[in-house]
Amino acid sequence: MRLEELIRPLLLKEVTGNPGVEIRGVETDSRRVRPGDLFIALRGFTVDGHRYVPEAVRRGAAAVVAEEAVEAPVPVVRVPDTRRAMAVLAATFYRHPTRELKLIGVTGTNGKTTTSHLIQTILNDRGTPAGLIGTIHMRIGDRSYPVRNTTPEAVDLQRSFRWMCDEGCRYAVIEASSHALDLGRTRGCEFHAAVFTNLTRDHLDYHGTMEKYREAKGLLFSQLGNRFSDEPGENRYAVLNADDEASAYFARITPQQVITYGIESPADVRAENIQIRSEGTSFTLRTFRGSIDVRLQLVGKFSVYNALAAAAVALAEGVPLEAIRGSLEAVTGVAGRFEKVDEGQPFTVLVDYAHTPDSLQNVLETIRGFARGSVYCVVGCGGDRDRGKRPRMARIAAEHSDVVILTSDNPRSEDPEAIIADMLEGLDGEMRERTVTLVDRREAIRYAVDRAAPGDVVLIAGKGHETYQEIKGVRYDFDDREVAREALRARGRVG
Repeated sequence: MRLEELIRPLLLKEVTGNPGVEIRGVETDSRRVRPGDLFIALRGFTVDGHRYVPEAVRRGAAAVVAEEAVEAPVPVVRVPDTRRAMAVLAATFYRHPTRELKLIGVTGTNGKTTTSHLIQTILNDRGTPAGLIGTIHMRIGDRSYPVRNTTPEAVDLQRSFRWMCDEGCRYAVIEASSHALDLGRTRGCEFHAAVFTNLTRDHLDYHGTMEKYREAKGLLFSQLGNRFSDEPGENRYAVLNADDEASAYFARITPQQVITYGIESPADVRAENIQIRSEGTSFTLRTFRGSIDVRLQLVGKFSVYNALAAAAVALAEGVPLEAIRGSLEAVTGVAGRFEKVDEGQPFTVLVDYAHTPDSLQNVLETIRGFARGSVYCVVGCGGDRDRGKRPRMARIAAEHSDVVILTSDNPRSEDPEAIIADMLEGLDGEMRERTVTLVDRREAIRYAVDRAAPGDVVLIAGKGHETYQEIKGVRYDFDDREVAREALRARGRVG
């Protein structure tokens, strides 16, 4: 595509150089530029892409988009806002792939990953291929690919959607994070449906207040657009959690039809007769298309909420109840979400991504429901993030556990001991007597594993599927599941 064709949709632009050059790709990271690419200089929180224009040109950039005057031996397109321009250019270059896909966005504080996975599973089982982009990976068919952010930048998103189209996908399911929505990464994405899981405290280091956090989430629902179709299957819709008060706000700001789900409140899709056991969760699924009994292999009330959200989407897409049940019941788990680590030990070890006060409480309350012995909780808090939740996380751990081991999560640039000190402020005298502080996460996991007795449960919370630990700007290999497995094997050898 020639540069002049690519930039035609931009209303405000100044072009220097030859606009007839051929553009073979679009990039925002100078390290990934290949000959013939258009390089877009973005201003980030710590890095300004304008500084890397010379590097991009050295790597073969055919043209540059910038907000300020830059010296370059290639055509330069100057625009008021490169981030806004990026969304337009990415959608144009990749031929608007979300016009060919039914795009389903899932947002909320907790449950996005599992809900997205369940939706994709149901759609794939139905024979309507669906791609997935989320916290853990991008998945097309039976292949998985790494992702750099929960919701990638607009260029990466549009490139991925085009790839999905070329691979025969009819749907795409993405986790839409509040950061991505606020930063405009989803601009140019034509959503078919938007799903809300829940809203609890998180990311206040970025958003500042819960109101602004809610508003960022709300962008997904306002971006559903104002168009209606005469064909029911083509109409857009929002799926909202009736048990979460934020849903009223999202219902107000979206012009599209709303489907509700819940457990406590009246809803279009509800769960009744919930039974939670260590091996799974059963409930009666009551919907606007009938009722059916479901036996999940997933554990916990939060798993029921995720299943209800996925079922609501599936019903809107015309999937029969029997097929929905079959898909939900076949899912054995999602990486790092209430994931068991089993080496034949007589106690339970679970790894979960719970990194917010609400998610940690939900997981621990679920464990309390089936634990026959003591509950050990290994938990930390991330550095350079919301400090206000640290004492709450520790207190929730102490309220619902017998032994708490406070440790490092991803301390990033902060002192791990200072993070733990913040957490300790949430504990009273009795709680502190049941709390151990071990900065080294490997040592903390080993401590819990070595002391667990038959019938006990060890929860390793906060990192879930992550395979690294970030300390002083350096990422080290670290997987809670593998570290727990090593500790279990070492204990077995000793015992």
